[in-house]
Amino acid sequence: MESANSGRRTGNLLFAFAPWIIFDVVASPSTWEYAALAALVAAVVLNLPALRRGSFKVLEVTGILFFGVMALLALFLDRQDMLWLETYAQVLSSSVIGVVALGSLAFVPFTEQYARETTPQGVWGTPLFRHVNRVLTLVWGGVFVATAVLGLVALHTTSGADWFNWIIPVVLLILAVRFTESYPDQVRERATAAHTAP
Repeated sequence: MESANSGRRTGNLLFAFAPWIIFDVVASPSTWEYAALAALVAAVVLNLPALRRGSFKVLEVTGILFFGVMALLALFLDRQDMLWLETYAQVLSSSVIGVVALGSLAFVPFTEQYARETTPQGVWGTPLFRHVNRVLTLVWGGVFVATAVLGLVALHTTSGADWFNWIIPVVLLILAVRFTESYPDQVRERATAAHTAP
């Protein structure tokens, strides 16, 4: 049951990250407009059922707003005026999601909104549940801030751009997924062991 929940937990988060991942994969100096449009369509389509239910999650609303603004800029601004965005599109998207994730720690950690979908309501207010989600949110926010910094470094280096743009960010993403799958169960097991210890 725990492994099933960890799979659903990670799946829900990756589902939420899908538009951002689409944007990062497709965006380049010549394709960022198409990347923004594809990410906007993905954000709206993937989140339409939740939005119809009135279930607003900070990450999903941010995605719709961010990619909506990007798509509008692509439509109405001259290409010359958009050179800065062509250059920094991926850095900007990673920065936005990182800041939103870390900013959510001041209110409701964004992972908590997804964790509630796989966790009984009775545990939502417990210190353990809150602690786990603060840690997970901190990890994911850190990954995206690090990805933004790596992207910035890649723009100003003549060698190793693939490492900074793709290899290290993908490794960080995989590590964050693994951590999200295992950490809540590890914390729960430690808490159970502490309560049952003589």
